[in-house]
Amino acid sequence: MQKSSCLSFGARTYYRPIEAAIRWAGLLRFELRILETLGPRAIPETSDFPRWPVLRLFVERIFDALAHDELRFGKAGIAQESQRPALDDPDLIVRHVDLKAWMSYYYPGERPPFLFDEIERELHPAVNLATLNVLLADREATKVQLAELTQLHAASHAQHEALAKEYAIRTAEGDGAREPGLRSESTYLNIIGGLLNLLLGKSPAGTSYSSFDNVGAVVSALLAHHEGRPGISERTLWSKLAQARRHLEASR
Repeated sequence: MQKSSCLSFGARTYYRPIEAAIRWAGLLRFELRILETLGPRAIPETSDFPRWPVLRLFVERIFDALAHDELRFGKAGIAQESQRPALDDPDLIVRHVDLKAWMSYYYPGERPPFLFDEIERELHPAVNLATLNVLLADREATKVQLAELTQLHAASHAQHEALAKEYAIRTAEGDGAREPGLRSESTYLNIIGGLLNLLLGKSPAGTSYSSFDNVGAVVSALLAHHEGRPGISERTLWSKLAQARRHLEASR
């Protein structure tokens, strides 16, 4: 479906103040009625359109900006730099580009569709190009970190599968009931200690390999995903992880 454009809401090259206010208030379909009611007057009275109080407010805002030189003006469709027309001059106009720039600065929360297209209206007023670039850079850094964490998770999963396979083989051979030998236990502790250091470590560039800040966070995550399985208890995890780190340090 074709997206709506500024032209659909009465965009022009320039506007009389009342015409700009009508579009700002979303009353374009009543424009002829409003102009006929006003006649030569530039600003409606409160009693003219009691259903549309914002119309007078928006007209007053525009005239206030003109009176304080916040908004450039023109006459009969041509911008004026030196000879300023009177504010009640029926030929007084404001250009589309000047009105848009003025509204973006003084009323950033206002995005009437006759001045701003659909994409501009969807953007938050506080989001400028610099902020957008920072957000994009953070997004790319997060993607890199996520990829590294995914690789780490894959390596950990592969190691787990290998250990599970070895355990299954030993169980089938009748050795599953025996405690692991010193060499096997040393191997397991080295693997656990190495994975733990990797989870809590940082790359040479200073980027964390994972979102875990300390051993407590690792323990909490393990309990959240695997609590109830043999060996997965808070006391056992703290004990085994500490033992694995000590063993890894001692074997260097």
